[in-house]
Amino acid sequence: MSNELSPVYLKKGQERRLNQGHLWVYSNEIDTQKSPLKSFTSGEQVVVLSQQGKPLGIAYINPHSLISARIISRDTSVLLDRSLFVHRIKIALSLRERLFDKPFYRLIFGESDLLPGVVVDRFSDTLVVQITTAGMEQHRQALIEALEKVLKPSIILMRNDVKMRELEGLDLYSEVVLGNLSELTEIEENNTRFQVDIQKGQKTGWFYDHRMNRARVQHYAKGKRVLDLFSYIGAWGLEAATAGASEVFCVDASEQALDWLDSSAEMNQFNNITSIQGNVFDVLKHLRHEKEKFDIVIVDPPAFIKRKKDYKEGLNAYRRVNQMAMQLCTRDAVLVSASCSHHLPAETLVQQIQGCSRHLDRFVQILEQGHQSPCHPIHPALPETGYIKSFLSRVTPT
Repeated sequence: MSNELSPVYLKKGQERRLNQGHLWVYSNEIDTQKSPLKSFTSGEQVVVLSQQGKPLGIAYINPHSLISARIISRDTSVLLDRSLFVHRIKIALSLRERLFDKPFYRLIFGESDLLPGVVVDRFSDTLVVQITTAGMEQHRQALIEALEKVLKPSIILMRNDVKMRELEGLDLYSEVVLGNLSELTEIEENNTRFQVDIQKGQKTGWFYDHRMNRARVQHYAKGKRVLDLFSYIGAWGLEAATAGASEVFCVDASEQALDWLDSSAEMNQFNNITSIQGNVFDVLKHLRHEKEKFDIVIVDPPAFIKRKKDYKEGLNAYRRVNQMAMQLCTRDAVLVSASCSHHLPAETLVQQIQGCSRHLDRFVQILEQGHQSPCHPIHPALPETGYIKSFLSRVTPT
């Protein structure tokens, strides 16, 4: 065990979750008599010990956060440094290269790749890095050097402008730390090319988490009329067009996102894409008034339930949007109902789909259930790492 690191003692019996594979230590699990939180600096590495003094692993600590410590190694001789970053990145890369034949994927997914507080998305030779914890922010340079060593990228962009950094007492910023970044970055997913603004777009500019679910929709899209709700820059809709959809309508509140979508449609030489800017619920009312019908309707909203206290209102929003979407379905249509709300169980989303179908006197058959892409692996001891739900249903008359 490293003698250089300060010890953090847990209260009696609080090591159980860590022994089962969890990586987080909450502030109320720490014996503050033996290890006063005020004695630690934010981001420093520590040795986590049971009440009896048994070493449980190396972690970094933030005494001001509810999640006070995050395990980075079970081996107490292994510290978080450039060497460990290189090792973990190589292991993560081997999985992605096994899965995908082109370098477009989430390379690092935080705790699931044993690098808590780090997300890295790869767009060919461009990397977008997001650090959300004080411990990882302290090792920013070592992370950058490890990424350069393993991947030799041309561009690295730090998108450290997410609100959750404020919970760790960190500043928000966005910075190009390697290379020269042009305004738009070209990516490819499911045989479709996209123009992405990784500096101004949501999160890292792209969402790889639904890529397998979008591929599923392609099997149903040929010759079909498609409505893509909350489209952002058109991932679902344009990939349906690649698969032969006859018409695609993409709806989003962001005019900027739809401009990027139109650029991507032009790049793919699609002339059957219509983008509609506006509030999705208002657009759905208008389309129903106009008696529009669609063979495939995709409902992939932002997280309506971000926190537990949002549950009732958010659940109502999922019910409303799925019911309104179902009203626009043809007599034999496909409805894709997705959620990225961790607090919404999959079975509850199914109940909403079924409830909507009964209210409208329609019959629903769930054909396929989707999850997040395998480049967003789920850590089995951390249910928080699993958040994507997707159900592809057939909607017909009763």
